[in-house]
Amino acid sequence: MKLIIQPDAGMTPVVKAIKKAKKTIDIVIFRMDRTEIEKALRAAVDRGVVVRALIAHTNRGGEKTLRKLEQRFLECGATVSRTADDLPRYHGKMMIVDGTLHVYGFNYTKLDIEKSRSFGVVTRNKRLVAEAMKLFEADNNRTLYQPGHRRLVVSPETSREALTTFVKGAKKQLLIYDEQVSDNLLQRVLLERAKAGVEIRIIGKLEKKLPGVKVKRLADLRLHVRAIVRDGQEAFVGSQSLRKLELDGRREVGVVVNDSRIAKKIASVFETDWAHAQKVQAKAS
Repeated sequence: MKLIIQPDAGMTPVVKAIKKAKKTIDIVIFRMDRTEIEKALRAAVDRGVVVRALIAHTNRGGEKTLRKLEQRFLECGATVSRTADDLPRYHGKMMIVDGTLHVYGFNYTKLDIEKSRSFGVVTRNKRLVAEAMKLFEADNNRTLYQPGHRRLVVSPETSREALTTFVKGAKKQLLIYDEQVSDNLLQRVLLERAKAGVEIRIIGKLEKKLPGVKVKRLADLRLHVRAIVRDGQEAFVGSQSLRKLELDGRREVGVVVNDSRIAKKIASVFETDWAHAQKVQAKAS
């Protein structure tokens, strides 16, 4: 398993993965403005790789851009599908290349990749890859997704249970990157963990002032990832904030990481960001 840290890594890991593809690329797109990634996908088609692009039916202010992107992919020979419109957003960021799963907190955009703090996780775990393929096929064919492997965290099907369980399991520490912690149930769980002596720090925003929970704003960089490190040993990385809409009403994708090396790397970045972050005063409920 590998960790991608943005903006440090830039586009290199994404483009490199596409260039190395030999058989198949399945990519889920919410936003894309990086010509390097688009060119790499075109080149993959030209050398015989089967490229399937599942493009969001809408995003804020960018529907015309999405439709133009669809047309360009069709013209180059990729297979293009559009997500259903049953959910207000299909916001997941995921790519599967020859049996390797990439789950990103960032979009394929200059703003997300070059100017934002974000993470991505790359894994060849067969069960996770198979589960991600099942999700891709369901959304691509607009059929019902039936969850299997719970380490792939999918909204709205499994994320509330999975993330509540993950947070409840903390015994010593929770380090959280999240721009919008506002779900009432998850805030109660955070409060319970804080009362139990768990150290909780959030870089981002917290809707309610919770005793024992410290909050800071990221300095210098834009925050565009949802990540949690639990007890320095496990982590969650994905696209869903701890807020009701992203847990219960949109398509979001994340992964629970049991690799302590990855968790420690994220924690190290968090500590650096925390040291330079700005203190904030959360509003009382």
